[in-house]
Parts: sequence; structure tokens; C-alpha cells
Amino acid sequence: MTSQKATPPGHRPAAARATSRDVARAAGVSQAAVSLVLGDKWRGRVSPGKAEAVRAAARELGYRPNLAARSLRMGRTRTVLLVVPALTTEFFARVYTGAARIAADHGFGVVLYPSPEGIGPSHPSPTTTPSGRPVRAPLIPDPFDSAAATLDGVIASSMAAEALTALRAADLPLVMLDSDPDDARASATVNLDIASGARQLTGHLTALGHRRITHLAADVRSWTFEVRARAVTEALDAVPGTLLRRQAAALGVDAGLRAAHAALTGPGPRPTALLCDDDIIAAGACKAVRRLGLRVPEDVSVTGFDDLALALAVEPELTTVRLPAEEFGEAGMRALMTVLDGRPAQEPTLPVELVTRGSTAPPPAGADHAARPGGQ
Repeated sequence: MTSQKATPPGHRPAAARATSRDVARAAGVSQAAVSLVLGDKWRGRVSPGKAEAVRAAARELGYRPNLAARSLRMGRTRTVLLVVPALTTEFFARVYTGAARIAADHGFGVVLYPSPEGIGPSHPSPTTTPSGRPVRAPLIPDPFDSAAATLDGVIASSMAAEALTALRAADLPLVMLDSDPDDARASATVNLDIASGARQLTGHLTALGHRRITHLAADVRSWTFEVRARAVTEALDAVPGTLLRRQAAALGVDAGLRAAHAALTGPGPRPTALLCDDDIIAAGACKAVRRLGLRVPEDVSVTGFDDLALALAVEPELTTVRLPAEEFGEAGMRALMTVLDGRPAQEPTLPVELVTRGSTAPPPAGADHAARPGGQ
């Protein structure tokens, strides 16, 4: 005969999965209270002490909410779309890491869509050939087809805003990153203090004595780069005797090299500093300086923006502005979770930090009369 032991009252078999009823019994609260606490909707409805008791009971019992059942009950897919420019640098990969971390805490998944529109030149493509014949646009599948049925919300960078055209009709909650706070499309906006970063860079260069500065400006139609250009202009307008020139550059090392070469070999005295809109452009600028037989920073100072790993890979290392990418992604996802809960979201502006390294120094002696390379 096979002996069987009866399960003591109040005890579950070891293999049984804990339920919300088990958590409620262990915490001494109702199942409704468990749902409110674990859904992060308890404030003002459950006391802090009981909320902590629920969380402790859930941890002790190993309770995990049934996300599929909750999704059906709430009419949600628990999926968020993150739209960023093409992943040519690690900055937006780090934004994704921060966003995904907060999403996981709320039982959400994140789908990443890199939009190449966010890195191209700002001028539009021609609509006709030189002979007047219309240009046939390439057929690109709509990546957001039936978006309203498959997504709960969207987080997007201003650099990839054009990719959102198909989503506007879906009427999904939208949090914009690094974007105009007055953009009517957004449910909330989370920003970095880009203007402060640009002012810190210009202040650093002028404090070193630079008065001829060329801004290698990203040739991308985006709010964030408009803010940088405006802040640089305003900061240098306040310093007597400065000469600001602006040279457009696509986001790439080769493009930065070409733009810097043009800036350094054009008519008139050469600039003593190149202020670049990102570290990738700055890396190209450093190559241009060396190819012209000049030195960084002895002849020309170079600054970047973002503080990518590349900023430490070039020699000398780049003076740049450090952007808190992971915290940026976290703040964006927190804002979206708040919007999805039907509450007004905070719209923070995260601080940025100037990092001074070896690519900047005072201008060379006699720089007031420095000729262009090649005798120009």
C-alpha cells in the first residue's frame, strides 16, 4: 500500500503557484488591496504600512501577477514602442537600457524602432529629376500598421519625430524625449538641459581666451539641435570681440572631417576653436586638424557633445558635455507609466555636465593674425 500524507490546513503543496488570495491572507488585507499595491495604484487608498506588508508577503511567497490575465482585464498589451534615430552611437542604446529597466518594473515590454530619418540632412530630397520628371519614392512598409491594437504607448526622440506620422491617427499616449515642451502631440515631454550644456561649452572656450569659434552644427532638422545653435549664439553674443561662424555637418566622422576642413581652410583668419554638436563630428574634426598639419589643442581646440565612449578613444581625449542617457530613458518611461495610469506626468529637465579633457587649451600666441593652412 502507498501511504499518503494529508496536506495540513492552510498550507499549499510545494509545487502550487502562489495566488493573490494567498498574498492577501498572509498580509491580512483584501485581494483588492493586493491588486492596488502590486499595480502601484495604492496611494490614498491603502495605508503605507499595509502596502509594505503586501509587498513583503508577495516576496516571501514568490508571487508573480498573471500578466496575460491582467492585460485582458485592462485591455492592454503591456507593450511600449521606443522610437529613436538609427543606432549609430551607444547613446540611444543606453536610453533604451534605462527605459526597459523601468518598464520591466511595471510588467511592460519595450519594442525598439530605430528610425533612419533622425540622422539624415535637414534639407528635403528632390521631388523631381533635373529634367523635370517626378522622383518615385521608395516603397517602405509601414512599421506601425495596426499600432493601436498592439501598443499601449510610445516614447520618441525629437530626432525621429517624422517616424510618428503613422502613429498620430492611433491616438496613443506619447512621451517625447529632448523635444519642444509646447509640442501638442505629446502627452508629456522629458528633456535634457541641452541649452545649459551649450552655454557651459561656450563659457569654457571663452574663459580660455577663444574669440574665433566655428560651430560645426548637425545638419539635422531637430528641436535639440536648434536649441544648441540658439544657446551658442546667445552665449557668444554676450562676449565682446567674439566671431562666430557656423558650418553644417551630417552626423558622421567623415562629415565632421569635411566640415572642419572647410572651416579651417576658408577665407579669413582661421578659427581657434571648433565647437561640435556631437562627439562623432568632433572626432572627424580632430582628424581634419591633424591632416592640415595642425595640432589639437595647441593650434585648434575641439569640443564634442554627449560624452560617448568615442570621446575617450580619440587622442587627445575630448572635452565634451556628459548626458545622463540611462536616467533619461528611465524618466521617459516613468512619465509614460504615469500617463497610462491616468495621472498627470512630471516633465523633468535633467541636468548635464561639462567634462574638460585634453582637446581644449588657450588659443596659440599670435592667434589674432593666424593664417589659414596653405597660406590663405
